[in-house]
Amino acid sequence: MSSIKAKEFIKRHGMAPELSDPVALAELMVKDMEKGLEGKESSLPMIPTYISGEGEIPLGEKVVVIDAGGTNFRCGLASFTGSEWCVEKVSRQRMPGIEKPATWEEFIAFVADNIQPLLAEADKISFCFSYNADITPEIDGLVKRIDKEVVITGSSGKLVGASLEAELERRGISGKRVYILNDTVAALLGAASLIDKSNYSGFAGQISGTGANTCCTLPYKRIPKLNRDEDKSILINLESGLFDGVPQGDFDLILDKESNNPGEKIMEKLIAGAYLGELGRLSLVAAADEGLLSEGSCAKVRDLGKIDASYIDAWSCGEKLELAADNEEDGEFVKEISLALFERAARCTCANITAIMLLTGAGTEKDKPMCVCAEGSLVDKSTHFRPMYLKFLEEYAAGKLGRYAEIKVGRDTTLPGSAAAALLNK
Repeated sequence: MSSIKAKEFIKRHGMAPELSDPVALAELMVKDMEKGLEGKESSLPMIPTYISGEGEIPLGEKVVVIDAGGTNFRCGLASFTGSEWCVEKVSRQRMPGIEKPATWEEFIAFVADNIQPLLAEADKISFCFSYNADITPEIDGLVKRIDKEVVITGSSGKLVGASLEAELERRGISGKRVYILNDTVAALLGAASLIDKSNYSGFAGQISGTGANTCCTLPYKRIPKLNRDEDKSILINLESGLFDGVPQGDFDLILDKESNNPGEKIMEKLIAGAYLGELGRLSLVAAADEGLLSEGSCAKVRDLGKIDASYIDAWSCGEKLELAADNEEDGEFVKEISLALFERAARCTCANITAIMLLTGAGTEKDKPMCVCAEGSLVDKSTHFRPMYLKFLEEYAAGKLGRYAEIKVGRDTTLPGSAAAALLNK
């Protein structure tokens, strides 16, 4: 009974997973991708990275690597030995701008403070910057926005690499070259550095964790806005979380309105870990307001406060339901809501990867699929997300469109991937 009640509730509020059809969404995404490549108005900017993944990675050379993610900041030294990578002297801290707003100058000084002890061993600095930025032909990053609930004021329009180089020069440290790339690009290059590329018809990078994004490889001549008729391929950052063609329900609209960036990152707010917890909370509060839960469960739901995707993951497995329900029936209701959020996220992610295959022409043969180099807490650790995602790739991408993808989930690939970007693009 609670399962039926939950499904009726979800449908009534426009949150039903089946509203997100992977094939239909993929076809819409391809249209937006093409517009983005042409420089036309589009929700998918298709940002050229000017980074190539081609060639052999030089061995033994160390690179200072930085990963500024949606939650954590990491830095260290990375190098390659041939059969493996080496990442050493790694430190991890919370990103500035999470607990309280930080200025751009404070953020750059924070970065410089953390990498300064490493600079005696390397001249190249590769900065995995997991926020929306236009990459310049010099492989610097012009910031458009910093989000994922991180607040760094005065960042818009700033060049990340130039700002860091200037701060290092101010400290008397010269001769360092900074490369800027996105986390999806870093994840792709890191995972691809240790596999036999001849087994695949193409590559894509995927981040499914606190945030969500993808990248792919295209030759210059497929990117009309660059006006370069070359066969050489570069990586394209889709900023796929910006896609605005996904159906939004009532709680998506509330979350968007209350976020730090209303009207932006529409798809990311449906599928990323930074938002799934709040979507679950908003759903349960509405259910309480509509009298669908017991008085005791209503009190628990209203006392939840800020929760993250780990709560939704636990509830979807039937665990920790006592945090939101005081009886078995309401617990099943909470579980169904959580499963629906994961299913919708998996459907949208499937659509994203399917669209990349349609755009690039990869994955047309089952024995030579497109390789998706994926990283992030959802695709790696969530109990239900990855199985659902793989099921939809088989059902929709392969079953209906004849497109095949193999998902390779990595851990901590962004730091060696950042090193690979600097070493391959001197």
